[in-house]
Amino acid sequence: MAFPQRRLRRLRRTPALRRLVAETALTVDDLVAPLFVREGIDAPQPIPSLPGVVQHTRASLRREVAELRSLGVPAIILFGVPERKDPQGSGAWDPDGIVQVALADLRDEVGDDVVLMTDLCLDEYTSHGHCGVLDDDGQPDNDATLELYAQVALAQAEAGADIVAPSGMMDGQVLAIREALDEEGWSDVAVLAYAAKYASALYGPFRDAVDVTIVGGGDRKGYQQDYRNAREALEEIRFDLDEGADMLMVKPAVTYLDVITRARALVDVPLAAYHVSGEYAMVKAAAERGWIDGPAVALEQLTAVKRAGADLVLTYFARELAEQFAD
Repeated sequence: MAFPQRRLRRLRRTPALRRLVAETALTVDDLVAPLFVREGIDAPQPIPSLPGVVQHTRASLRREVAELRSLGVPAIILFGVPERKDPQGSGAWDPDGIVQVALADLRDEVGDDVVLMTDLCLDEYTSHGHCGVLDDDGQPDNDATLELYAQVALAQAEAGADIVAPSGMMDGQVLAIREALDEEGWSDVAVLAYAAKYASALYGPFRDAVDVTIVGGGDRKGYQQDYRNAREALEEIRFDLDEGADMLMVKPAVTYLDVITRARALVDVPLAAYHVSGEYAMVKAAAERGWIDGPAVALEQLTAVKRAGADLVLTYFARELAEQFAD
């Protein structure tokens, strides 16, 4: 008896056949490595909830990015951990702030060989842990925060950023940043908008990495997106695109593959997805216990993110995957 579906099985018979007909291939060119640089330390500090990830010194950051370049990783995104925080988050736009000085280091180290992205937010720098300055009721003041985001964008551009990535989910953030950059002669600096950023329970290890705690036990559900909603994400994406975003991001990634797919159908600009700290940490924890093959699961998950429609993937697995691809 002939089975029409047998033709599908025939094309799965050997690794070479499977590779030949594969619809999706994740490569080193798709990867963006999130990196942390901390002020006031003299050696890299491991992050226990993110095995294999560290808070870098300026010197170790330079070495890491040079090694990523040699592995073919095309881009990094930089997060700063300052020594001091204040209610305004002023270290975020200080010319001598940790991200700005680290950016200048990296520009000297790698030139234009690696795309230098910067997270553009205030939460790493504010004493209260929110993504913006607070009003009299203790809630983020959207419009006052936009003025500060514009200052951060200019400081990062002047320090050498190729792409600034506003992640605070403030209304109008892309427009405020784009106008500030253009008015000050930084029209070549691109904006990657965290357009669909959810108030996820998967960010815990990241907050360990940047030493962020929301004072008073609050949360960000008032300005980040509700995980129950997908159509709302498309509205946010439309707004950011209309305001001048060059690239868009969905965050987290694996838990929101449906949103990535819908976003891909809606827009033609480059689409990023952030495989976040909790997604990474779960794979690492299960692999440590011998329950899964960690590298295989990482590759499967990130290939799924690309299959869903992402053009680039921010992932803490970037170095491991690049080394795997190079073997």
